[in-house]
Order: sequence, then C-alpha cells, then structure tokens
Amino acid sequence: MKLSIVAIGRAGRGPEAELASDYAERVGRTGRAIGLGPCDLVDLEPKKSGPIPEAAALLAATAGARLIACDERGRTFSSRAFAELIRDIRDGGERHLAFVIGGADGLDASVRDAASMTLAFGPQTWPHALARAMLAEQIYRATSLLAGTPYHRD
Repeated sequence: MKLSIVAIGRAGRGPEAELASDYAERVGRTGRAIGLGPCDLVDLEPKKSGPIPEAAALLAATAGARLIACDERGRTFSSRAFAELIRDIRDGGERHLAFVIGGADGLDASVRDAASMTLAFGPQTWPHALARAMLAEQIYRATSLLAGTPYHRD
C-alpha cells in the first residue's frame, strides 16, 4: 500500500524537512517486504490561501486514496495502535493511504468530512514542518513494528 503525507506549504530545507525525508525513505526500505510503501512527501502550494482553496488542492492531490486528516480534534494513538491501524487498512485492501496536513488555518470541514478519520498529535499546536517529520517518523515506526524489527521498544 502506497503511503503519502500531503501537506499545504513547503517543508523548506531545514532540519525538519531532512528528518521527514529520511524517515520517508526508511519507510520504503522497511515496509517493502510487508506491502507498505513507498512513502511520498507531497507539498502543495495553492494559488490562493485559505482553507477552501487548500481543501480543493488537498482533495485533488489525494483522489482515490483513503484519507486520514491530521487535525487537533482527532484521535490520538499509541505507536503500537497506530501500527495496527495501518496494518488493518492495508489488510482491508486499500492501495493508497494519504495523510493530509492543512495550512496555517487548519483543514476545511470538507477535508475532514472526506477523511475516514482524523489523527491528532495531541492538543498542542505544531509547526507544519515538524508535524510532517513527526508523522513520517510514526509511519516508519509503524512499518518497523509490523516488520518485527527491534526499532520500537515497549
């Protein structure tokens, strides 16, 4: 199952972008044997800002994929539960799972409504570049758990 992190805005060239890229590459290596990956990082820059134009760009970029919206109102998961969620989605026959991260004003309701669920990193607000890196790391951790590697320790 292909994985994507689709976000509004550019991740830039800072350490957060490098970290997200590194974890996304690791997903591809670790997940290949268990039917997960690659993990694409997609940055979108709509011509107009704001939740409605951003929603149109996010929904167009993820057409045909199962969506999980990253939103502060979403559910939180332990790393193991997150891995089990990804496993269950893969085992349910999905071919593409896309995680979406909105712009500075968050996600429009249309994106949350199109998503099968919302995921939160907790009640704090995180910079978008850091949210991408944190999400990429958790996806890598999930593939590692599912592959039986010793990366995660309970």
